[in-house]
Amino acid sequence: MEAFTQHTGTTVPLMNDNIDTDQIIPKSFLKRIEKTGFGEFLFDEWRYLPDRTPNPDFTLNEPQYKEATILISGDNFGSGSSREHAAWALDDYGFRAVIAGSFSDIFYMNATKNGLLPIVLKHEELDVLAGLGVDETITIDLPAQQVITPNGTYSFEIDSTWKHKLVNGLDDIAISLTHDAEIAAYEANIPAYWQ
Repeated sequence: MEAFTQHTGTTVPLMNDNIDTDQIIPKSFLKRIEKTGFGEFLFDEWRYLPDRTPNPDFTLNEPQYKEATILISGDNFGSGSSREHAAWALDDYGFRAVIAGSFSDIFYMNATKNGLLPIVLKHEELDVLAGLGVDETITIDLPAQQVITPNGTYSFEIDSTWKHKLVNGLDDIAISLTHDAEIAAYEANIPAYWQ
């Protein structure tokens, strides 16, 4: 997992509330367990018309948002079923963070476990971010827990364990491997009849 300390990028506003995991990535595309290749299906039913041509009325299809790496959204982002593929699709599309009014607990955990930073801000702060010009960048400073914009700096909360994992680029397997010596010592002391 790539470490996340600071990220500077442009934003794209998708200010809907209650965007669920079926909308983030429809279940028909969940036939693989690899973490890559899902970006092309992100928001598939909104991004494409029935004939698979891009929907010109969908925000992510607007040329000025092509390079955006930070998604701004409304309340209850990622609700619905537990679908790790939703975090994979956002990451594979190129997003490093999602800033919203709130997140479903399961989506928040899945995003963080996969290196995608979910940030909760106040509605008035989201409104400022949604109103930024397409060329205006913001910086997310995870160690300082701040979103730095041309119009001000906003603080956010994050659990210290999630922060540690993200800043150090540690997924669950990497965390387990930090205890390699203890695991080896335990295995060396397992009675022969258990082996």
